[in-house]
Amino acid sequence: MSETLNSMDRRIKKSKTALKDALIHLMQKHPFKEISITDIVQRADLNRGTFYRHYQYKEDLFNEIIDDVIQDLVTSFRKPYQDKEEFEVNLMPSSAITIFEHVHQHAQFYTLVVKSEASSNFQRMICDVLRDLALQDLNHIFPPHINHEILASYQSHAIFGMIMEWIRQDFKHSPAYMAEELFKIIHYKPDNVVLRD
Repeated sequence: MSETLNSMDRRIKKSKTALKDALIHLMQKHPFKEISITDIVQRADLNRGTFYRHYQYKEDLFNEIIDDVIQDLVTSFRKPYQDKEEFEVNLMPSSAITIFEHVHQHAQFYTLVVKSEASSNFQRMICDVLRDLALQDLNHIFPPHINHEILASYQSHAIFGMIMEWIRQDFKHSPAYMAEELFKIIHYKPDNVVLRD
């Protein structure tokens, strides 16, 4: 019985992956609004019945892709401190920052969504996820004299700004380079800089 369920789960996962890959491929060539369900199933080499077993509209498929990416983003964000009783940012190596690995793995998707009109609220969604993660998980390490909600919002938009710039530059830097740059920014102390006339 369990083997049958596992086989069915694998088939469902394979079909969904094919549909998602097909939609992302089509979005590279056509505006989202011009892509039909027929286009998607033909590209995926599946029938319409398979599509409707899992989704009602193409927007449902696209939203599930976004949900998958966001879930992976959450996992990547938490990786440096998950399973740790204490977390000290100053002692964290830049290699612990895996959010850029996540973006690089989903580079095709991020590029499409950022450069297309398919999801105009995607930037807000990502920034909200990063902000909420910081408030939930890292609130205790924020300085007490700074408003935590404003700081978390500032940090989330700054990180997404780095991602946007990376996309605009066609990922010319490696994920490790981007992590190192974020690491430098985190540790940068502007009050140590003296401005001269």
